[in-house]
This record gives sequence, structure tokens and C-alpha cells, in this order.
Amino acid sequence: MLNENIKAIRKSKGLSQQELAVRLNIVRQTVSKWEQGRSVPDSDLLISLSEVLETPVSTLLGETVTETEADTLKAISEKLEVINLQLAQRKTRGRKIIHWSLISLCAVIVIVFAILFELESSYLGWNYSDPETAVLGVAFHSLEWLFVRVAPITLIGAVIGIFLTGNGNRDL
Repeated sequence: MLNENIKAIRKSKGLSQQELAVRLNIVRQTVSKWEQGRSVPDSDLLISLSEVLETPVSTLLGETVTETEADTLKAISEKLEVINLQLAQRKTRGRKIIHWSLISLCAVIVIVFAILFELESSYLGWNYSDPETAVLGVAFHSLEWLFVRVAPITLIGAVIGIFLTGNGNRDL
């Protein structure tokens, strides 16, 4: 019984005979003899063995220990399944945020274009003899010029992004 318990607990802890022997400051063959039932550890080694294996001496001596590798694998599998589900939910949430952000960006671009179209660049008719008015007019003109050139590219990219993030939701 002792030999079976030593072997089962050692394996459940993921230790090889060599690793256990090193931790106990003995040779591997001694551990092998214990597990084969050809010898038993003395009282000092039995206490050291229980400490290394983090198992009570009573368990080593009397209680039957079964290998729980299948149970351990099942528990790990269940935890991984939960983690995968959480990651999938986070990915879906992130996609939705990106999707709606891109839709909002498109709406803002269209609204700004409508405003610029409605105003018809009214600053071009200002009297530029006043220096402050001239600076303000140049600033408006620069912003409008930059917006008119960058916004269409941004709009096209946002529309493509909307389609890509929208189609990706069906796959998840």
C-alpha cells in the first residue's frame, strides 16, 4: 500500500523519480525500490517524503490514493472552456464597439460635409484687410481644404471597416 501511495502521489504532483530523489537527497534507485515495494523509507525519510509531496504521513501509510489525472484534465478542460468563452465574448464586444464607432465616424463626416456645403465657404467673402479676420479666414480655409481631401479617404476606410466588422459577427 505504501509503495502504491508514493507512486500515485508522486505522479499526481508531476514529479519524476529522479526529481523526488533530488528533493530528498537520495538516489533515484531508492525511490524506485520504495515504489516497487522492495524497501520502505525509515521514519525520518517518511516525514521528509510527506513534506516534499505535501501529503500527510497517514495518507502515505494507510489511505488509498487514486490517480486523479483524468479528473485534473477534466477540470483544466472546463476552465479552458470558460476562458475561451470569455475571450470570445470580449472579442465580440470589441468588434461591436469598433463597428458602431465606424458608423458614428461616417455620420460625423457626412454631417460636416453637409454643413460645409450649406455654408458655401462664406469666409471667402470676408474683408481680409483686417489682420485678425485674415488669420481666421486662412485658418477656416486650411481646415476646410484639409477636411475635403482627407474625409473621403477616411469615409471609404470607415465603410469598409463597417462591412468587415459586421460580417465578422456572424462567424462568432
